[in-house]
Amino acid sequence: MTSIIRAEQRLKRLMEIVVQQGASDLHLSVARYPTIRIDGDLIPLTSDSILTTKDAFDLCNALLNEEQFKNLEKNRQIDFTYELEGRVRFRVNVFYETGNLGAALRLIPYKIRTIEELGLPSILHQSLRSTQGLILLVGPTGAGKSTSLAAMVDEINHTRSEHIITIEDPIEYMYQQDRCIINQREVYRDVNSFSDGLRAAFREDVDVLLVGEMRDQDTIATTITAAETGHLVMATLHTNDSAQTIDRIIDIFPAAQQNQIRSQLASILVAVVSQRLVPRIGGGRVPAVEVLLNNDAVSNLIREGQIHQIVNVLDTSLEDGMVSINRSLANLVKAEQITLEHAEAYSSDKQTLHILLR
Repeated sequence: MTSIIRAEQRLKRLMEIVVQQGASDLHLSVARYPTIRIDGDLIPLTSDSILTTKDAFDLCNALLNEEQFKNLEKNRQIDFTYELEGRVRFRVNVFYETGNLGAALRLIPYKIRTIEELGLPSILHQSLRSTQGLILLVGPTGAGKSTSLAAMVDEINHTRSEHIITIEDPIEYMYQQDRCIINQREVYRDVNSFSDGLRAAFREDVDVLLVGEMRDQDTIATTITAAETGHLVMATLHTNDSAQTIDRIIDIFPAAQQNQIRSQLASILVAVVSQRLVPRIGGGRVPAVEVLLNNDAVSNLIREGQIHQIVNVLDTSLEDGMVSINRSLANLVKAEQITLEHAEAYSSDKQTLHILLR
């Protein structure tokens, strides 16, 4: 039996363990056991063997086709998706570290769960009735942004007759077209860049755009233009909360342009949804979600550059469906879904959290 066949069989076995154990990720690193992540915790698979340099190379090579391996050699890392026998898919990043190959694989379920199944706030249904503007899904890596975004896109798919274009790197969830036409474009395979895909969408009779990640000034500028010109745009950003998200978007532009960007954001923003996945009492994880909806108060604060005051609007607009991350955490503690210790770990303002818990 060749080393390639052995590596393919070992890889398949490790992927099956990820599925069977309900893990979210698989990590392959030299001098470590293959390791899975369950409910946020890394768990080494000690029933397997510690990976040698050759083991890691063979396993990573088993994931890659010839073209992908050439791209890896050129760029020293590569993102793509890998399908296991038509049953499950993984988002994969293969990379070099200290001269060796390593990989991180994220399980992507075929079934797209609904907003209710994910435990997200019901106010999101209202935001999805918007026909134009910008909805942002934000949070750290592993916070469930892609899963929530897929639920929102799929709701539009089942409730409206629209043309949806997604621009992703790589494509994660695969949508089953219902009332919508859905075209999914992968960066570097179907389109050269996020910004190129956005510009092309203007000529493709698009109604709804999903931007996998707003990575640079060009992509952000084109996303804002798309939201201004009668499209509903949904995008992700690696930020921690609503205020930081708005600041990040504005700050990426030169000072001379920032007043214009503030004015544009004040007009086009529909909602900022920030989430964390917090360990649930009894196992699993539950989302703590901050929701900022754009109203007159929020719009004025953005336009005037008073972004730091947005937290005050969140705290006083509960009846409008807004909720701060601290209030979401406090509600989960009161509902006995998470512990106080975990709530404190995920809060950036423990004093306010304790006030809300009184």
